[in-house]
Amino acid sequence: MRDRPLDALTWLRVGGPADWLFQPADAEDLATFLAALDPAVPVFPMGVGSNLIVRDGGLRAVVIRPGRGFNDIVIDGDRVTAGAAALDAHVARRAADAGLDLTFLRTIPGAIGGAVCMNAGCYGTYVADRLESVQAVLRDGTAVTRAASDLGLAYRQSALPEGAVIVSATFRAPPGAPEALHRTMADQLARRDATQPTRERSAGSTFRNPAGYSSTGQADDRHDMKAWKLIDDAGLRGARLGGAQMSPMHPNFLINTGGATAAELEALGEEVRKRVLRHSGIQLQWEVRRVGDPGKAPDSGVILQG
Repeated sequence: MRDRPLDALTWLRVGGPADWLFQPADAEDLATFLAALDPAVPVFPMGVGSNLIVRDGGLRAVVIRPGRGFNDIVIDGDRVTAGAAALDAHVARRAADAGLDLTFLRTIPGAIGGAVCMNAGCYGTYVADRLESVQAVLRDGTAVTRAASDLGLAYRQSALPEGAVIVSATFRAPPGAPEALHRTMADQLARRDATQPTRERSAGSTFRNPAGYSSTGQADDRHDMKAWKLIDDAGLRGARLGGAQMSPMHPNFLINTGGATAAELEALGEEVRKRVLRHSGIQLQWEVRRVGDPGKAPDSGVILQG
């Protein structure tokens, strides 16, 4: 599909068009397409858009979005193999039904492909702690399997080859009683809903928690720093720019209150980074991915709540 608008495909509901959108039927269809595609054409794999700002100018690339042919969940002993389009929450529930503990996935927004790319984690467990291998198709159409140890998994990042598209991922999960696992997930959901704006248009946590280092690269002894606390201390809870806002409920959630542009969302985020740096000396790093060409700059400035 040519010149496909991407706003409806992201949780923040913003973004210009992609040059092309390709939704493969299955892994074989994906491999055939990539093998035939001009190597000079950029490829951008996209999941459900839960951790993404597509800029208003759109993407000069072929966006590849795996769909129903990539959402199978297969359980074999203590292994769970999930397609790239399988929702994290669904994988956690299916594993729990089988007496396997992947409960950390339950409250992570998005699908398995994105969770692997970002080494997503929650409640002290990360994808890297449970991932055994991934199945992917490389930019030239070659199907490969890579061990988790070869993916360079680190805090909110991985080192997948440029243009590679994840097809599925295999996890090894510890055992647990299904009833207890489902209770754990219910507790996690209740905690999340009590502290995060889950009913708003957001992309989850906007900035990474600082890793114990200041903006100058010097070690910092505040190892328990949280991005939300730095934002709050800088007086930015509820800050707005046009239709973009740092959530009054959880200030590390950037939300679209209605009609925000990607430019407003990104500009508010950059202003937050600037003011946090000025207030605390800590340089926040984006956790939400921003891709594509910029559009029109915002007309207004940041308004602080209260």
